Amino acid sequence: MNNREWFKQAKYGMMIHFGLYALPAGEWKGARMPCIGEWAQSYFRIPRAEYAELAKVFNPILFSADEWVTTAKEAGMEYMVVTSKHHDGFALFDSAWDDWNVVRGTPFGRDIIAELAESCYKHGLKFGLYYSQELDWHEPDGGGYTRGHTNACGMSWTNDWDYPDNDKKDFTRCFEGKIKTQFKEILTKYGDLCLIWCDTPFDITPEQSKELYDMIKHYQPDCLVNSRIGNGMGDYRSWGDNQIPDEYMKDGLFETPATLNDTWGFKYFDTNWKDADKVRELREHLNSRGINYLLNIGPDYLGRLPAPAVEILKKAR
Repeated sequence: MNNREWFKQAKYGMMIHFGLYALPAGEWKGARMPCIGEWAQSYFRIPRAEYAELAKVFNPILFSADEWVTTAKEAGMEYMVVTSKHHDGFALFDSAWDDWNVVRGTPFGRDIIAELAESCYKHGLKFGLYYSQELDWHEPDGGGYTRGHTNACGMSWTNDWDYPDNDKKDFTRCFEGKIKTQFKEILTKYGDLCLIWCDTPFDITPEQSKELYDMIKHYQPDCLVNSRIGNGMGDYRSWGDNQIPDEYMKDGLFETPATLNDTWGFKYFDTNWKDADKVRELREHLNSRGINYLLNIGPDYLGRLPAPAVEILKKAR
């Protein structure tokens, strides 16, 4: 069975947003953010040098790849998608590009993506990787600089607190360096990937989207690509975050990424959990319309899946 056929019948997957943002957990210098936790650096406009201090104490000693994977399996999920690099530019894998990653830049020193890939293989769970192919707040030329601010809390798409002169930014420099280097790394170091999950395409050109798409297919011909690679490309459509369409999908592949509470990255004070009945209801609604349900959990700074989330998934089985 190829991945297109598999994806059509998979129906249910786990998304994981994990990174340095689990440390502030939605709070910074006495203030709480009302928005999604993984956007802490942009919301609080944390300088790059100050945010880098988080890496020096990032040590999720309770992280267990087997625990994450078996939780997904026991919940009836068929695949897992993990943030290999989110918008803060920090990688959960060993990268030769620079030390802004979990292996070279933290006391933890372990390749989280490698351990998850091995565990997924061992337990028979398909493995996919999220990679923010445009937004990168660690880079002077990270994208999003032509789009101003988000409609959620007014956060900036680009890092305009460290690098305020948007007119001088050139995403091509970031793309030709870090993005292409790390894309090749995740495609060649972690075995078979069922999909690559891109996000927030703004300044990426059609030629750049196609170059990434072709790179994926070159190294992993059966790996699917979501529509957020940009410019009308991709193998399947990612609906908007937490979007629950009513229409029935007849042709093609579709997926809704959704949260279990109100955030993607961990926020310690976000306890607005959907109950098991609601999770089951949403899953059945989406699946009946030909749409996969990709349900997200944000582990805490020690690497633990929040206990309420695990309990809900068990009950929603």
